Amino acid sequence: MAAKLRAPGFYRAGWMMVGGALFATALTWLVRMATGHSTFQHFISPDAILSVSLLAVPLAFLIGIGGFDYWFYWAIGRPTRPEDHSSHGAYTWKDYFRINTDHKVIGIQYLVNSFFFLLVGGLLALLMRAQLAQPGSHFVDANTFNGLFSVHASLLIFLFMVPVFAGFGNYVIPLMIGAPDMAFPRLNALSFWLLPVAGMIMLGSFFAPGGAFADGWTAYAPLSVNAPIGQTFFSIGVQFAGASSIMTALNFLVTIITMRAPGMSFFRMPLLVWANFATSLLVVIATPFIAASQFFVLLDRALGFNFFNAAKGGDVLMYQHVFWFYSHPAVYIMILPGFGIISEVIAVKSRKPIFGYRMMAFSLLAIVGLGFTVWAHHMFTSGMAAWIRIPMAITTAIIAVPTGIKVFSWLATLWRGVLHLDTAMLFALGFITTFTLGGISGIMLAMVPFDIHVSATYFIVAHIHYVLFGGSLMTIFAGVYYWFPKMTGRMYDERLGKWHFWTTFIFVNLTFAPMHVLGLQGMPRRVATYAAQFADLNLFISIASFGLGATTLLFVYNMVTSWRGGPRAVSNPWRALTLEWQVSSPPPIFNFDRLPTVVGGPYEYGVPGAVHGIFAPAPAPTVAGAGAGVVSAPSQ
Repeated sequence: MAAKLRAPGFYRAGWMMVGGALFATALTWLVRMATGHSTFQHFISPDAILSVSLLAVPLAFLIGIGGFDYWFYWAIGRPTRPEDHSSHGAYTWKDYFRINTDHKVIGIQYLVNSFFFLLVGGLLALLMRAQLAQPGSHFVDANTFNGLFSVHASLLIFLFMVPVFAGFGNYVIPLMIGAPDMAFPRLNALSFWLLPVAGMIMLGSFFAPGGAFADGWTAYAPLSVNAPIGQTFFSIGVQFAGASSIMTALNFLVTIITMRAPGMSFFRMPLLVWANFATSLLVVIATPFIAASQFFVLLDRALGFNFFNAAKGGDVLMYQHVFWFYSHPAVYIMILPGFGIISEVIAVKSRKPIFGYRMMAFSLLAIVGLGFTVWAHHMFTSGMAAWIRIPMAITTAIIAVPTGIKVFSWLATLWRGVLHLDTAMLFALGFITTFTLGGISGIMLAMVPFDIHVSATYFIVAHIHYVLFGGSLMTIFAGVYYWFPKMTGRMYDERLGKWHFWTTFIFVNLTFAPMHVLGLQGMPRRVATYAAQFADLNLFISIASFGLGATTLLFVYNMVTSWRGGPRAVSNPWRALTLEWQVSSPPPIFNFDRLPTVVGGPYEYGVPGAVHGIFAPAPAPTVAGAGAGVVSAPSQ
């Protein structure tokens, strides 16, 4: 037992979290004593202790599980443990519940963690729809309803949409570029473990005095400054999630730039790699802004800095500018990797090269640049200077051009292709349909008069859910079905997969399409009840939403049962040409036992004699645990 308490893991993390809570309490008492809070009432401040604990306890947990051990050894001058890869790879299910430096294990950790928060966030959405099934319902009170939609949105954005793509990237990108691992394996492991911490903090707000944070995922000031202590859970949870995003993005950038196999030029990289490269640029540039916005709120709440107190010279609109300068690029952070996934699926399932490959790559970079020029279209009704609306409306319309390039490129790739309509391909086609619909409503919202008319109505709810649920989530499902054999070495149940697609596609449209009508009729969003004239459509939407929730359970059942006992997968069931499919399924511990050399593009289907990955002339030094090497990939 003593050894367990000393060794990194959940035993050590448990007692260190207790120590973190005691440290936070003692530090708060000392600071309050030093600042003259002499009476017992002022000496003990639960809000102050809780605020400090929300930083100290999660950090103690991360230290306890071993997230900083190597760096602590190095910092204090003790001999660091040699890299014997003892924390690399998964040999039992327990290896997924510890610090692990294998990019494939970390990728699966990301994916499973993200889908857990998808289920939790979806459950919160169903509770909201139960409340909205009829006007005047008292299923939950108004403050609880505000907490439900705030935590729902925050979990699905910060704990699902953003990190789930990091899961795909972690697993696939090193394999795609011929690298043995990510550039910084320990940083990679730490970046994952920040996410469950952030999620637990956000969910923990439901137990805070006064209830969960209840001012939406935007946390607009000054409301967030004056909200109960539950708001602090959001502000600190976002910091942990944002730190994870930045670490992961830096890791991707360095890996892609420096660890590509011989012959893997930038214009031989698969489009998923291009998409993650572009997304990582967005993350590194934009994420510090949401961190800054929440630091401003914390400083206002805890120390009275008055950044957003107009009576003392503060500027409320400054919060919105800083917040949206991150949060509109965040929409592209949540969709650009999905563009890469769809490109991979469509090329393989239509047996054709991607139409306009280089233009597809350049359009990804164009979205990165233009993404920072449109943030104020979220503020057309905020009271900012009216003249800013015009350039923001123009840039919002222009950013549809590189997105349109992608849609037409996918359609041109499909044209006269040999289409294989399995589950992954169906989700890819469903994505093109629903995302295009969401994009059309986005162009409508770029027009200032229309935006003013529907601002703060259910039209906005419909638009964002068509883009993120009908768009991003469709690409995520396509990616799971496409790489499931590679990740698990098992095949999923194709019949259940197709049932999952068709039920999802139908219920997505039944749930969110009527919201456009409600918005045009004037129903406000973020309300716990509504006028009786909106009752019929709301009941219809609520019933459809429960059907949509049931489709997700079908997906979970298929994945769990197939992972446990599905038919064994061959190395390359889709006959794909990219490097990750040229190794065994699942891949060896260190991916390749010989250095692959890339001699062609990733999508040369139908090109006579095309070969993508071959052995290097001389084997590279092997490492313990390496397995099957890369094999030649002739054109199919």
